[in-house]
Amino acid sequence: MKSPVLSPALRHVLTHLLTPLLMCIGMGLAYMGAFVTPEPHHMPVAVVGSGPRTAVFAQTVKDAAGDKLDVRTVPDRATAVALLKSRHVTGAYVPSAHTPELLVASAASDMGATAVEKVFTPVAAHEGAPLKVTDVAPPVQDDPTGQGLFFLLIAVSIGSYASVAAIGAAGAALSMRARALLAVGVSAAVAGIGALLAGPVFHLAHHALGAVWGMAWLYSAGILLIGVGLHTFLKRWTTLTMMVLFVMLNFTSSGGLFRPELQNGFFGSLHAFWNGAGFVEGVRSLLYFGDDGLGRNVWTLVAWLAVGLAVTAIAGAWERGRPAVTPAPGPHAAPATSEEAERSAADREAEEETEETVAV
Repeated sequence: MKSPVLSPALRHVLTHLLTPLLMCIGMGLAYMGAFVTPEPHHMPVAVVGSGPRTAVFAQTVKDAAGDKLDVRTVPDRATAVALLKSRHVTGAYVPSAHTPELLVASAASDMGATAVEKVFTPVAAHEGAPLKVTDVAPPVQDDPTGQGLFFLLIAVSIGSYASVAAIGAAGAALSMRARALLAVGVSAAVAGIGALLAGPVFHLAHHALGAVWGMAWLYSAGILLIGVGLHTFLKRWTTLTMMVLFVMLNFTSSGGLFRPELQNGFFGSLHAFWNGAGFVEGVRSLLYFGDDGLGRNVWTLVAWLAVGLAVTAIAGAWERGRPAVTPAPGPHAAPATSEEAERSAADREAEEETEETVAV
């Protein structure tokens, strides 16, 4: 009697269980590696003032902090504010015997502002004066921590990569051109949902809502086109690949919760070119920092979109180059039965893949 342990049905289930188990491992490594122990790593700060006394003070702060801080001096408060609004420094300390002041821009990173406050509060206490904290770029009242953009990123990302299975699996009978056009259209709809959430629903964006939609469309279209192209080669493993690219590595390096100076070198380096960081930092530039740095973030998203177009083009060429399946010789009924069985198996596989993706 054949052992049920080796039955095809059980092997089929175990194969499908590989995806959630690998996701469990990957999500644990990514999220815990990126978020569990945030510590400053060469976090840029400034000390306001000039002359030997300021230079000695800045060097003292640097020596006490070690690799946690990169300390520079700036001549005046206006220069410090400009550096904060261009996000070149996380905080700027203005020494004073009576009212020492710390300048922060919490819209860039609430966690970063908190980290520099923890650094300079004891410094001010050592001087015998309470620390005054001034936020030169606060987030809107509807998003007091400034982390709403991170959750907007999550919503747009889920709408994008979850749609890949529907287009790639359920739309397998369509040409690659048709699937690519569907991806472009779906990305416009996902971006529209994101803009509605950011504007009328949760009021994260009090202006530039059309530009927010444009950033969301660039971001979503890149994900969808990459996924639709990869599906040609990876099939049901596309879901796991998309989760690795656009959840595990993407959310953790986006800067939505912790900017790169509060993360280890791996996730900090991804922040420089990953698409989630391009979206989050680009929308921050639009909403809070007068478009400063916007061009670079837009080009980051354009580059990912170009990758998506290239992947779909390669997949389309590969599909067109495959030899056509010809019916087997014999009575007319035989090929029809074979085709129906093949179509039924493909439909089941597509349905399983879609259900697996939605469940994840």
